[in-house]
Amino acid sequence: MDNDLAFGFHAVQSLLDHDATVIERVWIDSARNDSRTLSILEQAKQLGISVQRVPKEKLAELAGKDARHQGVIARTRQARTLGESDIEPVLAAIDGLPLVLVLDGIQDPHNLGACLRTAAAVGAHAVVLPKDKSAPLNATVRKVASGAFEVLQIFQVTNLARALERIKAAGIWVIGTAGEAESDLYQGNYNLPVAMVMGSEGKGLRKRTRDLCDSLVRIPIADHMESLNVSVATGVCLYEVVRQRQGQ
Repeated sequence: MDNDLAFGFHAVQSLLDHDATVIERVWIDSARNDSRTLSILEQAKQLGISVQRVPKEKLAELAGKDARHQGVIARTRQARTLGESDIEPVLAAIDGLPLVLVLDGIQDPHNLGACLRTAAAVGAHAVVLPKDKSAPLNATVRKVASGAFEVLQIFQVTNLARALERIKAAGIWVIGTAGEAESDLYQGNYNLPVAMVMGSEGKGLRKRTRDLCDSLVRIPIADHMESLNVSVATGVCLYEVVRQRQGQ
């Protein structure tokens, strides 16, 4: 499967609405004439995007036989991301209390997409992740993220530790999540600039990442459970930040 394909109504519609310039071509099932399909077809044509009607077999070939493309696929240019040197100017331009999500090596593309979607949903300003030892920003991530690419500032960095140092230098409090942390998530104060750091599936935070955190917190979990999925844990942490700030 092509890593630069976005498929499914929501993913393609979001691109058309928010970031149509990244779309190179759209393929649509030649047998579909429902209003949703025709709306995407018309919008793409109005934006000057090449649209091709093809049999559903061609769509399955493009997306992969197990992909739920819903009869529409868009080929995109490589996902637009920022680099380490962009961190300070972007953070300095934020109006209000910054909220940054840092992902320390999420391996599963579905988890990564879900984390990005949650970050966008809570109104986070930026997401920082390593270029290596992380799931690629491919079509699966874009589909699960459901439009997050178009509203988030996403940084892919070669050195996550150095990026964290830049974030701290910008006056942002770096909070890591770890199951063995002494402090409870709900005991923290998030009415200040915050970067919430989530570790990878299974291994959690790397040692260097952990050492650079200003504090560590844990999510309370019942004794008979080991841990939460990282995308679920991300939602719990980010929404606690939002809850406190809205209350304030």
